[in-house]
Amino acid sequence: MSTRSLILQCAAELLANSASGDVSTRAVCQAAGVGQPVLYRLFGDKDGLLAAVADQVWNEYLATKRAAVSSEDPIEDLRTGWDRHTAFALAHPHAYRLVFATSMSARPAAADEAMGLLQGILDRLAAQGRLRMTPADAARTVMAANSGVALAILLRPQQYPDTALSATMREATLQGILTDAAAEPDAQRIAATTLQAGLQRSTRFSHAESALLHEWLGRVQQP
Repeated sequence: MSTRSLILQCAAELLANSASGDVSTRAVCQAAGVGQPVLYRLFGDKDGLLAAVADQVWNEYLATKRAAVSSEDPIEDLRTGWDRHTAFALAHPHAYRLVFATSMSARPAAADEAMGLLQGILDRLAAQGRLRMTPADAARTVMAANSGVALAILLRPQQYPDTALSATMREATLQGILTDAAAEPDAQRIAATTLQAGLQRSTRFSHAESALLHEWLGRVQQP
């Protein structure tokens, strides 16, 4: 095992067992049997170390999402992804808070990958004409709602003792971003969202043509 991997392993174990959700670089170095100059050379500072720890813990969760086989219904994939996200938060509260509830100068890459995987599902929904907003806006809405309810359960257990709240929030969020195109009064906006999603996979248009079409469709989607 490399020195970097050993430090990460020790830091992850200390973080998981920490009552406060914090670890000291001194404790990590003692557990790994290295001097602090080695840690700082490899990770820059404490924030760099914690960002790397968060990415390592999150990678196990994201690996299951990368390997997941899409179902025929992206809405069910969205529900499954939401529930797995909440379950991960409850199982790894400190690593979860490093990504969603800290102001570290070093940003874990896990947050961006999680958002990208989520938007992939929403792109499929947009292509089916089932989104009332752009996939990017829908992804931000879902992630904000999912992480928000997870943090509420983690940080305020007295106020939010029932984890079933996550499922309630999930369904309310889906209701807000999804649409029945046939019943939607603003059909032009839904059609524009669907066309824009289709353009992302199309090779019929040049870069300039695609950019112009995206601009026009974006105007149609504005309220």
